[in-house]
Amino acid sequence: MMQDEGIIELYFKRDERALLETSDKYGNYCKAIAQNIVRDEETAKECFNDTLFTSWNIIPPKKPNPLKIFLGKITRNLSLRRWEKEHALKRGGLETDVALDELAECLADEAARKSEQIEDSLVIREVINTFLAGLPTQNRRIFVRRYWYLSSVKEIAKALSLTEGNVMTNLSRSRAKLKEALEKAGVVL
Repeated sequence: MMQDEGIIELYFKRDERALLETSDKYGNYCKAIAQNIVRDEETAKECFNDTLFTSWNIIPPKKPNPLKIFLGKITRNLSLRRWEKEHALKRGGLETDVALDELAECLADEAARKSEQIEDSLVIREVINTFLAGLPTQNRRIFVRRYWYLSSVKEIAKALSLTEGNVMTNLSRSRAKLKEALEKAGVVL
């Protein structure tokens, strides 16, 4: 399998093999991210295709490092937009709704955030990074799987050999700690 530097070099040469190499190396990873969000295999594939298209248009001039995280972030953002568009009129009990609602209790409402978004965004990013770095490895894995990859509690429990109750308790405590950290940093909640 080609190294990331070689794949990026193909993008810079505008060689279409970059897309094949990206797909071979990171296709399953990106599709799993999309699948956790959109909950539909065909839509997840479409989101990955959109990721390839977006990466083709961004690289160059951007030179991502690491490529895996760059592609994962694009896939996540595209999948969330796709999910949001498809569910704009039908809010319900889907896993994405539940996970985002859980995390919302740590953040201010949308209207309040917009006015202070520019000032707070760097502070929030730093607080979250520090918060995650300070979590024990297991707790960090649970938190990231739930709120980055939008995995269900059941999926997390199975993957980490825990009970669903353990996962839910862990997430609840982590959210409370994040909220406290954000408040201490002066982020408006």
